[in-house]
Amino acid sequence: MELNSLNLQNPASLLMDNVVMSKAPAVHNPENFADIVRKVSAADTAAQTRSAQEPINKEDKLYQLCLELETFLVKNILNGMRNTVQKSGLVEEGFAGKMYEDMLYDEYAKDFTKNASFGLADQAYRQLKRL
Repeated sequence: MELNSLNLQNPASLLMDNVVMSKAPAVHNPENFADIVRKVSAADTAAQTRSAQEPINKEDKLYQLCLELETFLVKNILNGMRNTVQKSGLVEEGFAGKMYEDMLYDEYAKDFTKNASFGLADQAYRQLKRL
């Protein structure tokens, strides 16, 4: 390519010389493509149903770690909510007061995770167990 033949007004023309076209076959028949999508979707649904029916071993270390992940995420949500509320003066603003309030919200997060059945730990466990 010579410098004189470059079209500097159209930068895309500079890239077209280096484009390599894919040799993958195109899908010309939309019915076949739709059938393929249906088959893949049915297989994925069947796999999810099988996975949902498998019992969860709540004593497994992986499940305990998934519960900790869920607790961490719930605590972050609670902290975000707590930051939007005005302080009432019930708890001191000093170091001890902030530490007490943080520990209180840690316990709230653990309690919510244990009793609310968010399901995030179950989903994470099933996903990681499949790997």
